[in-house]
Amino acid sequence: MSVSLKLLAVLLPLALLVPVFPGVLYPVFVMKAMCYALFALAFNLLIGYTGLVSFGHAAFLGAAGYVTGALMLRFAASGMPVEIALLAGVLTAAGLGYLMGMLAIRRLGIYFAMITLALSQVVYFLAVQFKWTGGEDGMQGIPRGRLFGVIDLNSDTHMYYFTLGVFVFGFLLVYRIIHSPFGQILKALRDNSARATSLGYHVDRFKLLAFVLSAAIAGLAGATKALVFQLVSLNDVSLETSTEVILMTLLGGMGTVWGPIVGATMVVSLQNYLATLGDLVTIVIGLIFVLCVSFFRRGVAGELLAWMKRDRPAPKAAAVASIRHTQSIEQPMTNE
Repeated sequence: MSVSLKLLAVLLPLALLVPVFPGVLYPVFVMKAMCYALFALAFNLLIGYTGLVSFGHAAFLGAAGYVTGALMLRFAASGMPVEIALLAGVLTAAGLGYLMGMLAIRRLGIYFAMITLALSQVVYFLAVQFKWTGGEDGMQGIPRGRLFGVIDLNSDTHMYYFTLGVFVFGFLLVYRIIHSPFGQILKALRDNSARATSLGYHVDRFKLLAFVLSAAIAGLAGATKALVFQLVSLNDVSLETSTEVILMTLLGGMGTVWGPIVGATMVVSLQNYLATLGDLVTIVIGLIFVLCVSFFRRGVAGELLAWMKRDRPAPKAAAVASIRHTQSIEQPMTNE
């Protein structure tokens, strides 16, 4: 079992106890952290393992939230299962990701980033103009419904365990993707796309698939967030949210499994516990980001992982050292 899965196995029992001891950690705060952590995991799949920087990922988060919220507002009273609304939100995000990817994937670097930014602003404009989105007021009072028609998600405890289940599913999905042959191809594209092309891989096709997968997982985070807070606002599709997820990924460490989770938890915690500072929270987060970029260039989790690898001897070196140690012990015995 890898270190990432061992860490998940250690933290999961603690996460299960959060509703039991709400005085230690407020369940709604943990749910918010998990939604944004899943969002950051989706973004990390793109920037950390494919090498593509998107400035429009909030479009997928918000679009899925709007579709899920609209379906629940309209059909929840008729007994519509919440999982159907959630799936519709994810499929909407995946479809939007496919359309945006088709337009942007043939460009590289800053051109790719600018195209995603422009297309996300189109989504923001549509969210303002459409009546069914609520415009500037957004959607409020979204019913949580019943999971499988049985479990009432209006209970914060039930909603917490549902959110935890969605997060663990998303985490394992991302983990499986990056450790699969497909994930290895994505890393090859990130490191040297020209060599991958010479080996016969269709670079644009793999990048597009990674973009769609990232959009779908971001949509899963957005749909879950809409149910947790029972609202969707323009902030969910704004440029600010797109830049926040970049900050979360870089703070924690891109190209690592736990880095985005650490970064999202840091940013959400600062926003929550320093809320009394008002707009100064942005300055504090900015200063922390500057410090991390200056002294933790791999991110918090990235630097910790690098330190652990430095501290751990290589298997071959350890074997050689063991043989030499044995020989040094046996040598005096031979002389005697």
